[in-house]
Amino acid sequence: MSEAHPNSLLSRISRVRGETQGSISVMTDCPADAPPKKMTVRTPSEEDAPRWDEFVQEHPAGSPFHLQAWRRTIEESFGYRPMYLLAEERDQICGVLPLFYVKNVLVKSALISSPFAVYGGILADSAEAAHALRAAAEKLGRDLGVQHIEFRNAHLEQCVGESNITGYVNFTQQLGFDSEAILQSIPRKTRAMVRKALKLGFKARVTRDLEAFEALYSKNLRRLGTPSFPHKYFVALLKHFGSSVYIHEFELDGQVVSAVLTFCFRDQILPYYGASDLKFNSSAPNNFMYFNLMQWGGLNGYRIYDFGRSRRHSGSYEFKAHWGMEERTLPYEMVLVRRKDLPNFSPANPKYQLAMRIWQRLPLAVTRAVGPSLLKLVP
Repeated sequence: MSEAHPNSLLSRISRVRGETQGSISVMTDCPADAPPKKMTVRTPSEEDAPRWDEFVQEHPAGSPFHLQAWRRTIEESFGYRPMYLLAEERDQICGVLPLFYVKNVLVKSALISSPFAVYGGILADSAEAAHALRAAAEKLGRDLGVQHIEFRNAHLEQCVGESNITGYVNFTQQLGFDSEAILQSIPRKTRAMVRKALKLGFKARVTRDLEAFEALYSKNLRRLGTPSFPHKYFVALLKHFGSSVYIHEFELDGQVVSAVLTFCFRDQILPYYGASDLKFNSSAPNNFMYFNLMQWGGLNGYRIYDFGRSRRHSGSYEFKAHWGMEERTLPYEMVLVRRKDLPNFSPANPKYQLAMRIWQRLPLAVTRAVGPSLLKLVP
């Protein structure tokens, strides 16, 4: 068997948890003659929130979307009911599963880990804890009568069953303090676009003001035929994530031409919602924006740039694929409970194309007003 890559999840589990390489069994420090204590899975209380977040922060597969801040944001913004599960052994957390109950006319009913998140799924210190959480989630799904349960795993090591949704990938890049080294790591054609943009006098700033970002982002979503997010969602993100969320604006000729909302988690930065003004496309505002964010991340001590999820062969996939980053399939799992076959809620589904074309023609004011109600249908 080949040795694990030093930056692989298994290798990081070994380093962080003190386990042997290739194993995800939790290391225990209890005496050999101590009687075994049964593992329990329960619904966490608000008092568990600090311990939950500590576990997420320490787990190699943890993400911003596993944190309690994401639960509060989604619950406040969309009204989905959190059905979180916590595994415990000897009064110590050994696994967590963020889970939301979603019910509407399109999805019908589902348990999703997690809505509007690119990552989710089980975080566990052992195979036993992972299986216990999976079994509890499936029982909860049967009790609620849901159509399906969705686990948006970032890593194969999170899977308990088989990954059966493989159409999504993510892109990551190592960062450092040397901006020129970051630039040189970008393939030639994309690097040329970045160099062109660097000569045009873009100005970058960090802000907590949502106005310019939301204006650009809602226009971008309409162009793609996608409903807008509610204003209260972005307000909630800033409130609950605090200094772990930044908005970067980029100005050219006195006008904000691109903006991106970015999560910062441990040593990672994740640009999550970004958009630019199409009128300035010849100035390569997106190339400047993402390169500048890589510079900013490296100079501020972040070491991993996570370019986020894209659907294979989509426009965003083609754009990201030209940055020379490491591409990895996201091993999502969907458990069918009452459904007989896998649903397809992707915008690429042909049955949504007419609705998307109509949406693209609507006035922006209408899409921003109506969009949030429709967006709740496809979390």
